Amino acid sequence: MLKLENVSKFYYNKGIIASGFTKVNLELKIGEFVVITGESGSGKSTLLNVISGLDSYEEGEMYINGKETSHYTEKDFEEYRRKYIANIFQSFNLINSYTVYQNVELVLLLNGYKKRKIKKKVLKIIDEVGLTEFKNTKVSKLSGGQKQRVAIARAMVKDTPIIVADEPTGNLDSESAKDVIEILKRVAKDKLVVIVTHNIEQVEEYATRIIKMHDGRIAENREIRKIEKEPEVEESKYSKITILNKYRLGIRNTFNIVSKFCLLFAVFFFMSAALLTEYAGFEESEELAGQIGYSNMFSDLSENRILIKKQDKTYFTPEDYAKIKALPNVDYIIEDDLFIDGKVAIERQEMQFYGNMLPIEDYKGTVNVGRMPQNNNEILLKTNKEHYYIAERIEDVLDKAFTVTEFDSEDKLSDLTVVGIVYNENNDDYESKFYVSKDVLAKLRTSLTKMYSDIKILLNDKYVEYGILPSSQVESGKAIIGEDLRYEFKNGVIKDKPIKINVSNIYYSQDLDLTISSAFTKSNFRRLTGYEKYDMYRYGIFINSDDYDNLYNKPSYQSSVYVKDAKLIDVTLNELQNLGLSPKKITDYKVEDGKIYKQIMRIIKLFVTIVLVVVLFFIAYLIIKIILKSRNVYYTTLRMLGATYKSVIRILDIELFVNSTLAYSAVLGIMYLVKLNIINNKYIYELTNYLGLKEYVLMYIILVLISRLISRRFSKKIFKDTAINTYNEEV
Repeated sequence: MLKLENVSKFYYNKGIIASGFTKVNLELKIGEFVVITGESGSGKSTLLNVISGLDSYEEGEMYINGKETSHYTEKDFEEYRRKYIANIFQSFNLINSYTVYQNVELVLLLNGYKKRKIKKKVLKIIDEVGLTEFKNTKVSKLSGGQKQRVAIARAMVKDTPIIVADEPTGNLDSESAKDVIEILKRVAKDKLVVIVTHNIEQVEEYATRIIKMHDGRIAENREIRKIEKEPEVEESKYSKITILNKYRLGIRNTFNIVSKFCLLFAVFFFMSAALLTEYAGFEESEELAGQIGYSNMFSDLSENRILIKKQDKTYFTPEDYAKIKALPNVDYIIEDDLFIDGKVAIERQEMQFYGNMLPIEDYKGTVNVGRMPQNNNEILLKTNKEHYYIAERIEDVLDKAFTVTEFDSEDKLSDLTVVGIVYNENNDDYESKFYVSKDVLAKLRTSLTKMYSDIKILLNDKYVEYGILPSSQVESGKAIIGEDLRYEFKNGVIKDKPIKINVSNIYYSQDLDLTISSAFTKSNFRRLTGYEKYDMYRYGIFINSDDYDNLYNKPSYQSSVYVKDAKLIDVTLNELQNLGLSPKKITDYKVEDGKIYKQIMRIIKLFVTIVLVVVLFFIAYLIIKIILKSRNVYYTTLRMLGATYKSVIRILDIELFVNSTLAYSAVLGIMYLVKLNIINNKYIYELTNYLGLKEYVLMYIILVLISRLISRRFSKKIFKDTAINTYNEEV
């Protein structure tokens, strides 16, 4: 069965060669109970390791069932151990976190047995070694003798033709030692049992052969009882570990040691949080970089803003706005779109605030100081809390009357009282917003429309470049011109002469036909027009206030829709188009200075993400290596019991996969609770706005890849040397 011819084992350490044993010649048969003894350092354990395939040899030839093994690779020896060898170790090499049943079952799981065939076989072996009542007891709670019985049961259940035992009674009392030897003797009737011991008295009466070693050589090979006829050798029947068994062991290992699970969970939780926050942070930076730009037409370039006009180029009606507001992603509508991009100032004495006029109906928040407006002449001021006039002189602002400067003239809207103050969310934003009634907005609309309009005045068949001004003292359908304009007419006759005014902009074009009623001079200027400052307005054309309003005070031809979620803006664009509108993202009008910065941010994001993944991998590996230090013996034991490199990788893969998935799920759960405002964390909440399904899946894939790389690196370490050398390093 087993034959050694001039086999030698040497060790190499820092250039020094040491001999384990030299020129060993030995032939062992099935049915023998072989005892190898000798003093410490004689080479007996080394010989046992070579026989069992846990260690290699450098010289001679070892035959297994007539086959040479000198050419065997480590993979070949793994195959040999699976077919022929079952080990019993002095230190038991049991999995302390497993029960008796699970320890014995482990060999069968590794060797491809299916679950339904395992139970009966395992229970039978456990009964044979007298541990039935302890089958569900964790090994860590057993005595030394009981542990050795479990080790014997594990060796027996493998059902190999050779059982090797290194000092199986070394840590046991005499009674437990006797029980162990008797069990081994029963096994030896149809197997080859090889025991290494320094206590020959305990096993001498059971031995069929006693081999004494001295100084690396066999000093005595005494055959006590001859085996007349060697039984036929039957290799252990096994197959590759099943996928189900890999998952069973991987998941079992995830939870069997609570402290290990918690530490691994913490490592993967940290990695998950680091990956998600880093990536979300760069997504935010990339988006902000993309927003860098300007427009000569629009001041508010928010990505949530959509410009809308009607396809038939008519103005909006209340029914139109009702349909728009009913769309699911619409947050609110600014009907007077021009107020968003046209700035005004409110002034009082030396105080001034600069910003946009907006309808009070659009404000849905609370008031920090004061109250909400109730009358037409009241203003809600939204501005920076650190603004000097707010921080130092708020009493000179609240409940005080301000004047609103119109957009393109020195005309004023007076006596608008600030009754409430709201603080900006962004403390770096010093622009203000003025929430006022629709009546105030209507008064401002005329000047604002005029700002965006072109005017042509046809006087005596010639276009003149003069301005028009409203006056309640001018009769409707009439115009009053300056005395200087008489020279545009023959003989200076202006009475009832026609004047045609055209106002046009991107929304509409309108003509107004008037007749001249009179001309003003410096002496009658105030009486005819109601204005002061003749020198300022001497070249103006004054028309009736209602006629003036008819030219400029129009319903909204263009409005702005603000969406709740900018990521769904394309869907909203299609919905608006279906309502008969011409929608356009405001960002389409932006000159994107930020494109180059966005590209740079993408490159930086990619680079930093790669660096972070590499750093996280090595940090995680070092920490997990320490955490799994106690598991090195476990995985080395798996190797000794017949596990291949691939199966060890897969079992560890599954263990780390389950742990990383649970940790990642916990991070996602916390982020979801933040999103629902169950957990209040503004920083995490803002980051979640930059993460979608694609990002979550990508980060999860990266995390799983890291865990798999760690698994392979760790498993490679387990298989870097012979099984016994790796085991000795770890213990």
